Amino acid sequence: MAASRYDVLGIGNAIVDVIARAEDDFLVAHGMHKGTMALIDQKRAEKIYRAMGPAVESSGGSAANTIVGVASFGGRAAFVGKVKNDELGQAFTHDIRAARVAFDTKPATAGPSTARCYIMVTPDGERTMNTFLGAAQDLHPKDIDEAAIAASAVVYLEGYLWDPPHAKEAFVKAADIAHKSGRRVALTLSDAFCVDRYRAEFLNLIRKGTVDILFANERELHSLYETSDFDTAVKQLRADARLAVVTRSEKGCVVVARDGVEAVQAMPIEKVVDVTGAGDLFAAGFLIGHSHGKDHRTAARLGALAAAEVIQHIGARPAVSLKALAAENGLPV
Repeated sequence: MAASRYDVLGIGNAIVDVIARAEDDFLVAHGMHKGTMALIDQKRAEKIYRAMGPAVESSGGSAANTIVGVASFGGRAAFVGKVKNDELGQAFTHDIRAARVAFDTKPATAGPSTARCYIMVTPDGERTMNTFLGAAQDLHPKDIDEAAIAASAVVYLEGYLWDPPHAKEAFVKAADIAHKSGRRVALTLSDAFCVDRYRAEFLNLIRKGTVDILFANERELHSLYETSDFDTAVKQLRADARLAVVTRSEKGCVVVARDGVEAVQAMPIEKVVDVTGAGDLFAAGFLIGHSHGKDHRTAARLGALAAAEVIQHIGARPAVSLKALAAENGLPV
């Protein structure tokens, strides 16, 4: 097998986050389910934007955040996602390239505007997301660069991609190319509501071996197996998945493999400010460790370190060099 050009290549929705603080009663008044992601149309997007308080704009998107995290660890990273050639699209492109991520997907010149996600952060640090997918829905199989996929040690896909039909086709095409090239495919389940919509299809991807590494949080795991019992769900996951990691917030995570289940503690923090991106950055740490040949525990500790960094400030991308932070904590990558 040829040497890889990229440690991790991510495919996902290219989104600009619009982040504002909000009280719980704001969520109730606007019919939002706390801690989840809802897809919205342009009319509702405009209504939320008018109602929300002062906001900070930053480039986001689940897989894009993960890939920026990989680059912050010093990894070789690439991203595939669709923006429109508009102001937000140009901002997204600038930000991801500035993070030293290869991003060569051609922008759309017609159709809906660049995707945006309105994120309400409540005083407990929980985030509630309202996403207008816009141009991100126009990701097509033709946007998949076969050579780039074949040259990536791990191809990382986000569950949110399963919503737009053409993006789903791009997802499957990329996974097929990766496996034919002897590469690994990782998937994050993204959101419990996403799992509710596509449970059977996700289980099929896992059981068929389309996915080699699965990321989920507790809520997503319970939704996947339709059980409230954690141990029961983990037992089933161990039977289905080649390798999986289930994040459990302050309880750390469990790495689920065919040869056993291992719990890894969370990293200590001073204060939770905004949990946006916690799962995304955990995946970044785990994948950089995995692609560099680290054992599962070390990879999970790198994930926990990245998640701890991102939840202590507003925004879903690291504010410091994760490579330097890892070295300071005795976890060189």
